[in-house]
Amino acid sequence: MSRNITRSRGEAHTIGELAALSGVRVETIRYFERIGLMTEPERTIGGHRLFSSADLARLNFIRRAREMGFSQGEVRTLLSLSSGELTSCGEVKALAENHLAVIREKIGDLRRLEQLLASTVTACTGGRVPTCPVIEAIAHE
Repeated sequence: MSRNITRSRGEAHTIGELAALSGVRVETIRYFERIGLMTEPERTIGGHRLFSSADLARLNFIRRAREMGFSQGEVRTLLSLSSGELTSCGEVKALAENHLAVIREKIGDLRRLEQLLASTVTACTGGRVPTCPVIEAIAHE
C-alpha cells in the first residue's frame, strides 16, 4: 500500500529524476515496481511517486545485477539475501557460481557457433551457385 507524504524535495526524487540518476528508463522502473523488485514508493498527497536515496540504491543494484546477466528470480534472491544486517555470503557465492557456470557454457556455445559460421562464410563464394554453404549449414546443423 502506498503512503502519502509531504517531504521536502531535497529528500526525494520523482520517477523522472530517478530514471536520470540511475540510467534506467521510467517504463522499466514502473515494470520493476509491478513485479515487486522495487518497493512501492511513497507518494505525495497528489499521488506522485517520490523515491528515496534507498530506492535509488536498490534500483542501481537491480540494474547492475541485470547487466551481469542475473535473471529476474536471481535478482529477487540477491535482494533478499542482501536485505538483512548480515549477508549470507555463502548463498550469494553459490548463486553467483551457478550463474558463472551458465555464462561460461554460453561463451563455449558462442565460440563453437563463431567457428562454424566463420568456416561456412569462408566456404561461401558469394556468387550465384546451386547450393550456398551458409544456407546448407543453417538447414542441416
